[in-house]
Amino acid sequence: MLDSEMSHLRQSLGREPTETETAIISAEWSEHCSYKSSREHLRILPRDAPYVISDKGLDSGVIDVGGGYVVTAHIESHNHPSAVEPYGGAATGVGGIIRDIMSAGTRPICILDGLRFGDIEADRHAAWLLRGAVRGISDYGNCLGIPTIGGETGFDPSYSKYTLVDVAAVGFGIRERLIHNTAGPGDHIVLLGGPTGYDGVGGAQFASERMDEEDRSAVQIPDPFMEKMVMEAILKLRPYIKALKDLGGGGLACAASETADALGVGIAIDTDAVHTRDNNMTPPQIMASESQERMLAIVDDTGLAHIREVCGRFRVPHSIIGVVNDTGTLTVRHHGTVVAELPASLAAHAPPLRWPSKPPTPGEDHTTIPDQNDYTHTLERMLGGADCASRNWIYSQYDHEVGIRTVSRPGQDASVLRLDNGKYLAVSMCGSPRHCHLNPYHGTMGCFEEACRNVRCAGATPVAMLDHLQFGSPEDPQIFWSFLQSVRALADYSKHTGIPCIGGKVSLYNETDTGPIKPSPVILVLGLADQNFRRRPIRDGDALYIIGVTKNETGGSSYHHHTGTGGGTCPRVDMVSSTSNGVAASSLAGLGTIHDCSRGGLAVAASRMCITSDMGCTIDLDAIPGDVPHPGVALFAESHSRYLVSIPYNHTKEAAHTLGEAGVPHARIGTYGGASIRFEAGATPVCNVMVDKAHNTWSESLERMIHHG
Repeated sequence: MLDSEMSHLRQSLGREPTETETAIISAEWSEHCSYKSSREHLRILPRDAPYVISDKGLDSGVIDVGGGYVVTAHIESHNHPSAVEPYGGAATGVGGIIRDIMSAGTRPICILDGLRFGDIEADRHAAWLLRGAVRGISDYGNCLGIPTIGGETGFDPSYSKYTLVDVAAVGFGIRERLIHNTAGPGDHIVLLGGPTGYDGVGGAQFASERMDEEDRSAVQIPDPFMEKMVMEAILKLRPYIKALKDLGGGGLACAASETADALGVGIAIDTDAVHTRDNNMTPPQIMASESQERMLAIVDDTGLAHIREVCGRFRVPHSIIGVVNDTGTLTVRHHGTVVAELPASLAAHAPPLRWPSKPPTPGEDHTTIPDQNDYTHTLERMLGGADCASRNWIYSQYDHEVGIRTVSRPGQDASVLRLDNGKYLAVSMCGSPRHCHLNPYHGTMGCFEEACRNVRCAGATPVAMLDHLQFGSPEDPQIFWSFLQSVRALADYSKHTGIPCIGGKVSLYNETDTGPIKPSPVILVLGLADQNFRRRPIRDGDALYIIGVTKNETGGSSYHHHTGTGGGTCPRVDMVSSTSNGVAASSLAGLGTIHDCSRGGLAVAASRMCITSDMGCTIDLDAIPGDVPHPGVALFAESHSRYLVSIPYNHTKEAAHTLGEAGVPHARIGTYGGASIRFEAGATPVCNVMVDKAHNTWSESLERMIHHG
């Protein structure tokens, strides 16, 4: 805690805090748990829509998807722990996000992960972190029987000696079975799940400061088999649970104080009743431990009887550790003595911190990349580079079909799940740190729009967003300015599109002795469709259309990264065009195959379509809508709101009519056929890559880097 915060605590209590009270407040007022630097600024994010369900104390966002069903979603990170011990850090990150979904009374149906590492082409430590994190996510999710259906992975030197491990989960359930979080005097406080131990003590504080040294005691120990039993027991107990909360960051200290504050009640806890791994644990350790696979439930007398019966059946350890009262106070007793007595509202609300902000200098320089003679070699390098290479090695470690809901596998623009009400849920997670580093406002809006584009490619309509905002120290005015710009961008795009923010996470102090990470917001978008639009196979003679305008925007692009070029203009989102182009593209979902134009630009997007269909294509760069100075910009600019659509040769008139009626910029730019991916300008070839060579380069490069550098 800061000296000013300790003074505020003393003044509020009118006395010196006890050791246990200090431990509780240190956890609850950590940046990780309190959002004291960001909370006031997040209020500008639109959160309301007719289908959004808001309840006090929920750990996940909830939307009504019709037919009496709901979808829940949440996103979290485990960055510091994963940088110390990637397997355990990533695995327990999955466990925590699953319990957030369970706390609403819904069954988790999928996991997504967003991963960031250092320069894997040269940094063996980055490769070690990647292998450990992927294995941790895979082992934990596979043991639970929950598919990992998608996500995204990126590499940048700013993550040297560090990693970002973002984990999102989606749940599904019946609306009438939601746990609505209520409590009254006399209700029982039950701690169920694994025993409380020393692992993770101080984890919230560890995640709230720069990682100057490794603290392995702050890394929790995963037990997915206990999590599975807890999950099944909770789902059986739903009708009898009045309130439910995950014990995540800050452990019992945060779970108890936040629950009491949200429900307007008091909670009295007896630490002697907590089942622990070590009988010598002190009250501060018991309250601040972040041991995993634990949940806090509130039940009445009838519910308590059911907990005993169900937990016994599933062999889930549980303890009756306290009682609800009407004092509005969190009281902790140890050996019959009161060791903490804090107003719940005081504990749950850290005094806000207001940091100065200022834009960095210099910003964008708006330079144009120079033309070159060998775009074929450049494209081949990009397809084989860590930025654009296939992520198949990563998602092949995951079971992405368990649960039989998955209808679109990882590797597509969006992953798609079948829901029980006949609808389909499309999910996409996106981030672009280099764009956000160049211009945090337009870069963040671009992340949001790209996730929406991916959902549109599946023929779905975006209905909800969750954000995860990851930055360095907020005490740096330039970093805090970047954070504020990112929040403003999300709010502006959300207001324009009507897509509400239903949840999220802020993670600050992501830096080591080598410096801060690049601004790294990650956006998760959920979309709904009334049918499953299966991708049509591309055949010889089919046409390739582009929707959207290509602009002279190569700043922060993969092309710049691979050629070592700096500066340039960060791509901007035109919010009007974004909406109209997206609606037009999704209207073609039943007619052709849609792929968004993003990382690597048109050249990489078109190449991926050719690689996955084992079909060549000839593309006329002169036909592309937009005013670009030379072929390099046409090939590699990452302008937003663009889609590639392959249309069967006998449906081109229908597609042209649909796009013409929509009034969006579009053009037929290519025809499929042959064995090469050929780009022409003025009938002159400027880039020509054989499909089989591109396939081998794209599909094998990342695995080779991971294992051999």
